[in-house]
Amino acid sequence: MTMATEPSAAAFAGAANSTEPWSAQVRSLTRLGRHREALDLLRHGDPSPPPHALVLPASIISCAALSLPSGVAQIHSLAAKRGLLPAADAYLLSALLTSYSRLGRLPLAHQLLDEMPLASTPHNTLRTAFNSVISGSALHALPAACFALFHRMRAASVRFDAVTLLALLPAAPLSVVPQVHALAARAGLAAETSVANCFISTYARGGAAGAALARRVFDEMPAASRDLVSWNAVLSAHAQNGLAVDALELYRRMCGPDGGGVEPDAVTIVGVLSSCAHLGARGVGLDVERYVRERLPGFRPNVQLCNALINFHARCGSLPRAQQLFDEMPRKSIVSWTALITGYGMHGHGDVAVSLFERMVSEGIRPDNIAMVGLLSACSHAGMYDEGRRYFSTMESAYKLQPTLEHYTCMVDLLGRAGRLEEARELISSMPMPADGAVWGALLGACKIHKNVEVGEEAFEHVIELEPSNVGYYVLMANIYTDTGQLDGVAKVRTMMRERGLKKEPGCSYVEHKGRVHLFMADDHSHPQARRIYELVIRLEQMVKENSGVRESEVAVAKARMEMVATQQLVGFHSEKLAVAFGLLNTEASSEIVVIKNLRVCGDCHSFLKAVSTITNRVFLVRDASRFHRFEGGVCSCKDYW
Repeated sequence: MTMATEPSAAAFAGAANSTEPWSAQVRSLTRLGRHREALDLLRHGDPSPPPHALVLPASIISCAALSLPSGVAQIHSLAAKRGLLPAADAYLLSALLTSYSRLGRLPLAHQLLDEMPLASTPHNTLRTAFNSVISGSALHALPAACFALFHRMRAASVRFDAVTLLALLPAAPLSVVPQVHALAARAGLAAETSVANCFISTYARGGAAGAALARRVFDEMPAASRDLVSWNAVLSAHAQNGLAVDALELYRRMCGPDGGGVEPDAVTIVGVLSSCAHLGARGVGLDVERYVRERLPGFRPNVQLCNALINFHARCGSLPRAQQLFDEMPRKSIVSWTALITGYGMHGHGDVAVSLFERMVSEGIRPDNIAMVGLLSACSHAGMYDEGRRYFSTMESAYKLQPTLEHYTCMVDLLGRAGRLEEARELISSMPMPADGAVWGALLGACKIHKNVEVGEEAFEHVIELEPSNVGYYVLMANIYTDTGQLDGVAKVRTMMRERGLKKEPGCSYVEHKGRVHLFMADDHSHPQARRIYELVIRLEQMVKENSGVRESEVAVAKARMEMVATQQLVGFHSEKLAVAFGLLNTEASSEIVVIKNLRVCGDCHSFLKAVSTITNRVFLVRDASRFHRFEGGVCSCKDYW
């Protein structure tokens, strides 16, 4: 019994048009990806006319595709014997240099470049040669070699072009990118769309400052030159560096007249959804999801896009939708699992997060460091001390993962929330690396929960040494002193803040309603509905006090505050109370009110919102700086453990 096989090279040659040159047959096989047959024809075909500069590059490409460096070397030798080297044409030279570079034979590429006669080789050929070796060095992450070649190229008076810059920039250290940018501008290349796009992407690696430079490059591009890559690059530069507001503003511009008709694609959507998740911008994110369903109907196989949708819904309070998207995915990645595990953790459903993690492992997906952070954080938020300890202690043995600072931060948070402050201190002292501000900050936050001044002062000393300008830590320590009645300590911390020019970050909360974001600061009277909002808050405070059986004198104080609304501006109203009151005034009785807050919900507001959820028979979903709180029927999803 014989097996059917693909047509041989000889059969291909026989079937080809008899007028087609032998060399053209080799090139056709290479173009079709039939690389072994191309090389077979080179070895065994009729060598008349003999191989020349048109067939050899195709054969070199086939050797590179099959990872045959010895084959490239043999063809190199054949070309030299035929007199085609070193004064080669650009096509043959580029194929050789590119193949050597990609196959990791950079010394051979450099040797070939060195053998080229600079005086007699055409300028375009020289430029092609330098570009090929620069690209190869960049491919193997050798930035010093890239720039040494670039300097040599300029010293030889070989003009660089856009191809040179596109090879050089991804390997460039951020410190030298502005210098390369200046050279590109002088050469008249910086305005070319592909080059400008590359500068935008390169600057984006430099954090928020780099994003600002990327934005400047984008803004200086002629509007007609901005293509989809330009918009995606600048939008991603902002989304990846936490500049979510700017990313969404760019998206609005892209979809408007400034976009010049450029349509968003999956890459655009991923960046936008990431920013929506960061900000809690539900309205924008839901509009984006509608766009995906209408314009990108085949999105489900796109794992990255589905992951972005899951992350958006999980972080904007719609866990059922996140779960549905996850269940509908034909193929899931570790990122898919991690997004859902983290989402359940943020909502306080640690048991579901643990169950998902175990299911992920049982399906053969090995967790990575990010998945473990999501799992440990979920255990911390849910008070699952035993489970968190077990997973942390078996990270290395079970999953071959070395704990990082992020894992230690989660564990200190877990132990601290559970009141095991001494155990948390011991863990910090046993760490194989120095503790950073996040680790000591987690301990300080636990001391706030448990009103432990002694350990809090120790953590505070360490954390302000590591992050002296982080205002949140000063506020935490001042609150610990306040809670324990140590007013001298409060005064000391405030003096430190004043001397260092630090100001407390103002609390703010916002609600989306009918396509608009309504922002509220603490004691904010700027909203057009301010009077009605304050009247409602005071009335609710009065009802809470009456329902909780407080003294008549306190109820009288609440009534007095009600009477003051019309005569003076009141103080002591946290932003989430104002945001919830706005939601109650402006939404239907059956709808859930979603509030995003930049700081941690305080104990007073937490108790207030639990009581108000019963009084009004409404559901409030509040996302604070660390987690979600779902207030319904007088209880919170966090079970008062936050």
